[in-house]
This record gives sequence, C-alpha cells and structure tokens, in this order.
Amino acid sequence: MTTKANTKTNKSVALSKLKEDIVFEETLCGQTLTFHSTWGIFSPKSIDKGSIMILDYLDIEPHFDCLDLGCGYGPIGLTMARLANKGETTMVDKDFMAIEYSKKNAATNNINNCDIKLSNGLQHIRDKRFHCIASNVPAKVGSEMMTIMLNITGLRRYIERNFKDIFGNYKKLKQGKQYTVAMARKPA
Repeated sequence: MTTKANTKTNKSVALSKLKEDIVFEETLCGQTLTFHSTWGIFSPKSIDKGSIMILDYLDIEPHFDCLDLGCGYGPIGLTMARLANKGETTMVDKDFMAIEYSKKNAATNNINNCDIKLSNGLQHIRDKRFHCIASNVPAKVGSEMMTIMLNITGLRRYIERNFKDIFGNYKKLKQGKQYTVAMARKPA
C-alpha cells in the first residue's frame, strides 16, 4: 500500500535525480572529453548531430586563436581548445548556465587555454581576431539574434550571401536534412 509519505518521498527522490548533473564522455576529433550538463541546456544528454558535423570539418592548427559563438556546455569550443593547445579559444554564450557548465567542463578536462564568458553574441568580444570561428547556430534563434551574433540575418541562403559579401567567399561543406556546415575564409 502506497502512503502519502511514500509518494512524497518518491517525488522528492525523482526531483533530486533531475537536479543532478548529466555526465557523459565523448570522443570528438580524437579528443576524449568528459561533459557535465543539465536540463535546460541544449542537447544535455549527448553531443548533437550539428555540433558533430561542424567538428568533422574543422581544420585547427595548434597555434590558432578560436571562437565558439553560442558555446552551450562546450563541446565545440573545448575541442577547438584541445586542438589549438598553443592558442586561445574564446567561448561565449548568452545563457549563464551554459557558461557555468562550459567552465566546469574546461576544469574537468584540464583545459586552460580558453576564455569563457557571458556575451550576447559578439557584444563582449572587442578587438580580438580569430583564425577560426565556429557556431552551431540554432535555426530558431531568430533574425534579430542572428544579427546580434554574426552581424548577418537569416540562415542558409542569407549566410551564403553574407559570407560572400563579408569574406568574398563561401563554401558549403555539408548539407544534412537539418544542418548545413558552411565555411568562409578571410582573404589574406
């Protein structure tokens, strides 16, 4: 027979479990990393397919300075930091919980060459230059936030047009059903 006390205890235990960190290990670009995450952060239980697609196409040199724009709990940025171990990787997100977990994951994985900060897009990134900028921009972010994040509006075709306008080039590396991996290089 279930009593009110047992029901209350079971709910309390279930709630307590939901408050615990979600912890998992993933190998990205040959780098094995441990991630802590929580409910409410994008893709909390595993690395999403879009991030994996982006990482599959990154070409990072050890001396690179990198930027992860919208870092979440850090899978792209921390992987870039590991690959660019002689450079610095800046990781930004507008969500304070994402920043908290990115910092926790950097510490967990002994990654010290990253600057992780709260920023609404590029708002708090001033006068920095990067060899590589990666972002798994969510399709539902909206044109206003896209403008704030990248100084461009829209997705896919807009990104193509604006990459060409800003950088003079655009290359679609991979087109999936839900994701597009695109690249532009700043001319020398």
